[in-house]
Amino acid sequence: GLICRAVLSTSPNHNVHTFISLSSPLAGQYGDTDYLKWVFPDCAKNAVHVFCYNKWGQKCSICDYWNDPHHRAGYLRSNTFLPLVNGEKPHKFIKDWRENVLRIKKMVLIGGPDDGVITPWQSSHYGFYDTKEDVVEMRNQEFYKNDTFGLKTLDARGDVSVCVQSGVEHTHWHSNFTVFTNCIEKWLI
Repeated sequence: GLICRAVLSTSPNHNVHTFISLSSPLAGQYGDTDYLKWVFPDCAKNAVHVFCYNKWGQKCSICDYWNDPHHRAGYLRSNTFLPLVNGEKPHKFIKDWRENVLRIKKMVLIGGPDDGVITPWQSSHYGFYDTKEDVVEMRNQEFYKNDTFGLKTLDARGDVSVCVQSGVEHTHWHSNFTVFTNCIEKWLI
């Protein structure tokens, strides 16, 4: 979902009507999950930034969306993917990428509390942690308030749909029929 959203941002002539994101770390990832322990077996979440926020770490995919709320300056300085895609740091394509996102007619954000991988799970709805690790919902995020990549404009147009589905683990979103009927089916045209 995050990669597809980035592709839409960088594609000026896309013809995507409805973008459906199944439990993706759209605002980043920060948490001790089994997946993290597999990638970084000897690290706790509070130490991953040491690896991720440098030129070598940026060659590892999880580091591209690792968003440590306690090391925000390092994230903005060193991360070469997520802060650009979400317009959290200025770059020469920011206006063009915003216009590309606004070509979408509907953005459907799907996630839930039992995902087990996306941390916080609200990242799938553009929510994320503050420095106290309290979740700040989408509409209170700076990139939303500043409309850096068009999310606020899409939402104001009524073109953002958020679907919360409990009881779905990360690897089951794509095959769960309840998710399909409750969150996806009505957006297919």
